[in-house]
Amino acid sequence: MSVAQASAEKQLNLGQTLHAVRRLLTHFAIAGTIIAIWELASLAGLVSPLILPAPTKIGAAIIRLYFETGQVYWHFFVTMFEALTGFVIGCAIGLSLAIGAALSPTFRRYIAPYAVVFNVTPGIAMTPIIIAWFGFGWNSKIALSALVVFFPVYVNTLTGLLHVDRDAQEMFRSLGASRVQTFFKLMLPEAAPLIVAGFKVAITGALAGTIVTEFASASVGVGLLMQRFSYSLDIASALSMLLTMSFMGLLLFSMVELLDRTVIFWKYGNRLDRVSAARAKRFRTR
Repeated sequence: MSVAQASAEKQLNLGQTLHAVRRLLTHFAIAGTIIAIWELASLAGLVSPLILPAPTKIGAAIIRLYFETGQVYWHFFVTMFEALTGFVIGCAIGLSLAIGAALSPTFRRYIAPYAVVFNVTPGIAMTPIIIAWFGFGWNSKIALSALVVFFPVYVNTLTGLLHVDRDAQEMFRSLGASRVQTFFKLMLPEAAPLIVAGFKVAITGALAGTIVTEFASASVGVGLLMQRFSYSLDIASALSMLLTMSFMGLLLFSMVELLDRTVIFWKYGNRLDRVSAARAKRFRTR
C-alpha cells in the first residue's frame, strides 16, 4: 500500500469515526431533551406519579435495587439463564428439523404441517398448559421460551437451505462433491445470513416467553419483581424493572449480533479484510 493510499484510508476512517460520534451525540441530545421535559412535567404536577413517575424517581429506584439492596441480581441471572437455555434448546430443535426437511423432501412433506400448527398456536395461550406439564419451577419458563424460539429458526433455516444457487449446485455436482461436502461448503454458508436473522428474531422471543411465564407463575425472576412492584403501586421500581428487561433484550440481541459479525464475516467489508489478512498471514507462516 502506497503512502497516498494509507493517508486516504486514514482520512476515511477518521471521517467515519466523526460521523458516528455526531450521530451518538444527536441521540444523547434527543434523549436528554425528552427526559428533561418529562422531569419538568412531573415537577409541575402535569403527570401523576402513579401513572408515570419522574425520571429521578426511576433513577433512585435503579440505584436502590442495584447498588443498595442488590435485590435484582439473582432475579436477573435466573431470567437470563432461562431465556438462554430456552433459546439454545429451541434453536437445536429448529435447526435439526429444518436440516432434515431441507435434505429430505419426504421428511419435509410430513414435518411442515406440524411446524405450521406450532406457529399458529399463540405461545401465550400455551402458558397454563406448559405450567401444568413442567411445573412451577424453571422448567416451564425454559419450555415456553424454546417453543417461541423454534418456529423463526426453523423457517429461516429451511428457507435459506432450499434457496441455494442452482448453478453453484450444478458446479458442485460436476466436480463430484458428496452430499455432505455440498451441504457444508455450499448450502450452509449460503443459508447462514438467513439462519442468523432467525436467531435475532428468536432471541427476543425467548426473553418474552420467559417473562410471560414468570408473570403467570414464578418464585424468582425479573418478571416476578415487576409484577410485585406493580401490585404494590411502586411504579418507579416497576419501570426500573421494565428498563432492566430492555437492557436484557439488548444484551441478548448484541450477543447474536456478535455471532453474526464473527461467523458471517463476508457481509462486512472491514471484517472481511481483517479475516482475509489473518488467513493470508497464517498461510505464509506455514
